[in-house]
Amino acid sequence: MLRLPAIRGVIDRRILVNFRVTPAALRPLLPAPFRPKLVRGSAIAGVCLIRLCEVRPRFVPRAFGLRSENAAHRVAVEWDADGAVREGVYIPRRDTSSRFNVAVGGRIFPGEHHPAEFRVEESDERLSVALQSADGLTRVRVEARVAGALPASSVFGSLDEASRFFAGGSLGYSATRRAGVYDGLELRSFGWAVEPLEVTGVESTFFGDQTRFPPGSVQFDCALLMRRIAHEWHAHPQLVAPG
Repeated sequence: MLRLPAIRGVIDRRILVNFRVTPAALRPLLPAPFRPKLVRGSAIAGVCLIRLCEVRPRFVPRAFGLRSENAAHRVAVEWDADGAVREGVYIPRRDTSSRFNVAVGGRIFPGEHHPAEFRVEESDERLSVALQSADGLTRVRVEARVAGALPASSVFGSLDEASRFFAGGSLGYSATRRAGVYDGLELRSFGWAVEPLEVTGVESTFFGDQTRFPPGSVQFDCALLMRRIAHEWHAHPQLVAPG
């Protein structure tokens, strides 16, 4: 696969909608070599709803950068490599509003993308984001407002703990058309900072599918917000499952 140079841009808005999942329910969904990364006995999975702007190769002026709404279903994972434990996220699916992302994803740029329609309403304090994929397989909706703290029911003991956990998931491996082969992409954020959100409504066909997650195996945990964060995307070599 031809690889682009490092891609630069701005995270205009990023919402991390997080669920805690029983490891037994999640393990069958994770291909080798990945295993769930646990927090107090719970696996953590969710949806990243991210609006990117000014996205372009480093050498291209900002005025020519692209803008798009995107979603990634993700699972916090660990795996063994070169005698050490690595951490990041496994991404079974990516959706995007950008035809360009669909065209180059998995071909020139890591990560295959599916076309989707996004509906967004937001202010400084309130956010509403919904998506429906063109193939009808993915539907996500979240309504939230900026809050002062995480929910008391969250598995994370503090906002700082949650921030450190998700900062550790900067390297993502995406499923490809080839079984056992995963595209690697690292998000490098400059000035990482998150705010807690109070979620007033959340829907996900992925996490709401009881054939995938039996009743009681998945619960909403918390949501975090990032805004106006400069960043770069860096491609990593594909990861090939052993055997």
